[in-house]
Amino acid sequence: MGPSVDRIAHPWGSRTPYNRNEPWPARVDAYLAEGIEPEKVDRWVQAASILHSDGDAMDIAVVGNRIVGVRGRATDRVNRGRLGPKDLYGWQANAAPDRLTRPLIHRDGHLVECDWDDAMERVVSRSKALLNERGPGSIGFYTSGQLFLEDYYTLAVLARAGIGTSHLDGNTRLCTATAGEALKESFGCDGQPGCYNDFDHADVIALFGHNIAETQPVQWMRILDRLEGADPPRLVCVDPRPTRVARRSAVHLAPRVGTNVALMNALLHEIIRADRVDHDYVEAHAVGYEELAEQVRNCGPEWAAGICDVPAARIAEAAEIQGDADRLTSTVLQGFYQSHQATAAAVQVNNLHLIRGMLGRPGAGVLQMNGQPTAENTRECGADGDLPGFRNWENEAHVADLAKVWNVEPSAIPHYAPPTHAMQMFRYAEQGSIRMLWISGTNPAVSLPELSRIRSILTQERLFVVVQDLFLTESARLADVVLPAATWGEKTGTFTNADRTVHLSEKAVDPPGEARPDLDVFLDYAARMDFRDKDDGPLVTWHDPESAFDAWKRCSAGRPCDYTGITYDKLRGGSGVQWPCNGESPDGTERLYRDGPAWAHPDLCESYGKDLVTGAADDVVEYRSRNPGGKAMIKAAEYLPPHEEPSPEYPFQLTTGRTIYHFHTRTKTGRAPQLDAAAPDVWVEISGGDAEARGLGEGDLVEVTTPRGALRGRLRVTDIRRGLLFVPFHYGYWDTPGGHGPDDDTPGRAANEATVTDWDPVSKQPLFKTAAAALTLLRHAEGATAPAPTTTASAPIRNADVPATAGGPGAYASQVCAESPDAEEGGTR
Repeated sequence: MGPSVDRIAHPWGSRTPYNRNEPWPARVDAYLAEGIEPEKVDRWVQAASILHSDGDAMDIAVVGNRIVGVRGRATDRVNRGRLGPKDLYGWQANAAPDRLTRPLIHRDGHLVECDWDDAMERVVSRSKALLNERGPGSIGFYTSGQLFLEDYYTLAVLARAGIGTSHLDGNTRLCTATAGEALKESFGCDGQPGCYNDFDHADVIALFGHNIAETQPVQWMRILDRLEGADPPRLVCVDPRPTRVARRSAVHLAPRVGTNVALMNALLHEIIRADRVDHDYVEAHAVGYEELAEQVRNCGPEWAAGICDVPAARIAEAAEIQGDADRLTSTVLQGFYQSHQATAAAVQVNNLHLIRGMLGRPGAGVLQMNGQPTAENTRECGADGDLPGFRNWENEAHVADLAKVWNVEPSAIPHYAPPTHAMQMFRYAEQGSIRMLWISGTNPAVSLPELSRIRSILTQERLFVVVQDLFLTESARLADVVLPAATWGEKTGTFTNADRTVHLSEKAVDPPGEARPDLDVFLDYAARMDFRDKDDGPLVTWHDPESAFDAWKRCSAGRPCDYTGITYDKLRGGSGVQWPCNGESPDGTERLYRDGPAWAHPDLCESYGKDLVTGAADDVVEYRSRNPGGKAMIKAAEYLPPHEEPSPEYPFQLTTGRTIYHFHTRTKTGRAPQLDAAAPDVWVEISGGDAEARGLGEGDLVEVTTPRGALRGRLRVTDIRRGLLFVPFHYGYWDTPGGHGPDDDTPGRAANEATVTDWDPVSKQPLFKTAAAALTLLRHAEGATAPAPTTTASAPIRNADVPATAGGPGAYASQVCAESPDAEEGGTR
C-alpha cells in the first residue's frame, strides 16, 4: 500500500492522469481498522458498494467473523480499484451496537422483543384477514433501492402474483423514477444508453442537475484524471450551487430552481439554429424532430435568460460547446429529477443527443443516472411500479408472457390500471383503503415530503405497519412489527449499477443475533402464506440467492435486460458484467442505440408514453400512429412556471440534496465515525449577497419555514445563487432525544419537514426542490460555525474563517502515479 491519505479532507484522493481514448489507470484504495495490517486479514470477500449508485467493486477484509476493512478491485470496469469516502468508512455501521438483533412487536404502547414465529404469524394473520375482508388492494409494499436483485424479484412475485396487489413501489420513486420514465419516453424502454467508459472518450461532458463529485465520487475521480491528462474534456454544468463540478467547468449555468425546461429549450433552439443537427441520424432513427423544432423556435437565449436568471451569453456558449462536440457525454440526476417538469426536462437531454446523433459510440452517450445502489434492479424486477423484465402492463401479450414464466393465469397479475406509485400508496393509506404497509429497507418518516403528514399516516390505528431494517429508524419506531434484517457483507446477492453493470456481493460474516437476509424473510412469508401457481404448486420455487438469480434469468430471457448469459461464477473474481448479456453478447453490452432503439416498436415497447406536460397516458393506437416503425421519439415540451413561487411571506426557494459523506437518512453513514464527524448535523446554505442583505453570517442559528413546516440549522454562507436556500436531507431524529420526530425539546431537523406534497405528472417523482420558504434568525453565531463540510459544494465563501473538514486517516492507495491528494480546485501531481 502507498502512504496514508486523509480521505475526509481529500475525498477524491490523488490523481492518475490519462489521455483521451486511453484506458483509465488502476488505483487501489483501501482502509483497514486501526491495528489491522493486510497480513492479519484472514480472507478477502468480493462485494460492491451499497452506499451510492456507482457500483464500485471492492473486497471486504475479514478477521474471524468480523469485517475489518475494504479495498477496491483493480480489475473492475467501474472503479479500477478506487473507493469514495462512504465506501472506505461506511462498513463500520455493520458492527454498530444498536443493530436490531431480534424481531419487535407493538404491545401496550411499546415495542418489545419476540421470536420470529410470533412476528411472522402476526404479519401473516393480518395479511390473510385483510385478503378475506378487503381484498388484495388493502395491502401495499414499499421497498428500497438498497436490497439485492434476488430480494426484489421475490418480492415482486409474491406481491403481484401471490397477494395480487398493484401496490408495490420503492423509495427509488424519490430518486430514479424520472430516469426510467425519461428513457421510456425517448426509447420506448428503460435501460441506460451510455456507460461510464464514455468519460474516457468524450471531448465534452455535460452534467444536468448532477453533482457527480458528491453523488458518484469515483466517476468524478475519473473526470478529474481526464482533466489532468492531455486533450481534457470541456465540462458544462447546470446546477444552482457552486459544486466542485461547477468550479471545473468551462460553462456553469445556475438557473432559478424549476426552470430546467426553459433552459433546455434554449439550448436546443441554439443547436437547431446553428444547424448542428445530425439529419441523417434523425431521419433514420427518430420521429418528432419537426415538432421539437417548432416548439423551441422562439425559445432563444434571451427568452430563457428572463426565466432562468442566467446570462443569455452563457446559455449560447453552453449550446455552442455541446453543438460543436465531437463526442458528447451527458449525465442527469436529481437537480432535474426532483424539480418542476422533471420528466420533460430529462427528455430534452435525450433530445439533444438524438438530434446530434450522439448515441452508441465511445464518448457519445447519455446517462440518466440513479441515486441508489440497486435502483436499477427495482425497475428491472418490477419492484418500482413496472412489470418485471421491462414488460408493458398494457400489453396483453407481455402480461401473458410473464404469467407463463410464473405459471399463473394472466388475470392473477393485476394490470387493470397502472401499478401504484409510492406517493399514491401513502395517499391510499391516509384515506384508509390500504390497511397494511410493509416497508423494507427504507425510512419514509424522514425521506418523504411533508413529514408531519407521513407521521400521521404511519401512526393511524387502522394501518398495520411492518418495517424490515437494520436499526430502529424513525419509521421502525412507528411500526406494529419490526423485522431485523441482515445487510451488505452479511448476505449474498447481485445488484446492478447506473450503467447496467451487474456485480456479485458475497456473504463475508454472519449477521448479528437473529437478523435475517431480506430474501429469507420474503421466502418465509411466501411459504407461510402458501402462495400457489395455477397447477397448485408453490408459486415461489427457489430457496437461496443463486436459485433466485436463476429464476430471474428465466424471467429476463429475451427481454431488454437479458441476464441469461450471467452466472454467479462469471461474476466471481473479475469484473462486473453489463446487461444485456446472452448468447449474442456473451461478455455483456457496453452501449445501446447506435442503430436506433431496439425495443420501441409498438409490440415491444415497455410503455406507450405520456404527455410530458399533463402526464396523460397515450394508448397503443396513439403510439402506433406516431411511431409505427419503432424509432426513437423526440418529444417536445413547453415550459410552465413552478406550482409554488416565492412571495413576500416566503421570499426564498428551498432546495434539498446530498453531501458526499452521507447516504439517505444516515442510518449507516451516521454510525461511521469519520463520516459522522465530517458532517454531524443539518445546516442551511445561503448566498453571500442574501446573507449580507439580512445581516446574517456563518454559523447563525436560523429557522427555515414553508407552508408545511419548519426546521432549524446553522447557516453556511456560500456562493450559491441568490434567492435560494439549500438544506441536506440526510438528518432525521434517530440520534436525538425521542428518536422519531420534532417536539418541544428537539425542533425540526429534517429538511422534509418543509417540502411539498407534489410530484411530476409523468414519473410521479416527488418535487423536493421547488418549495417557497422564509428564513428567520434565531440567534447569531457567537463563535459557532455551521457543521457543513468545507471540501464540497458546501464550501464557505472565501473570506470565512471556518475550520477545514478533516479526520479520515488510515486510507491508503496503491497506484500508477505519484501519491498526492486532490487540491482544492482539482488536483496536483
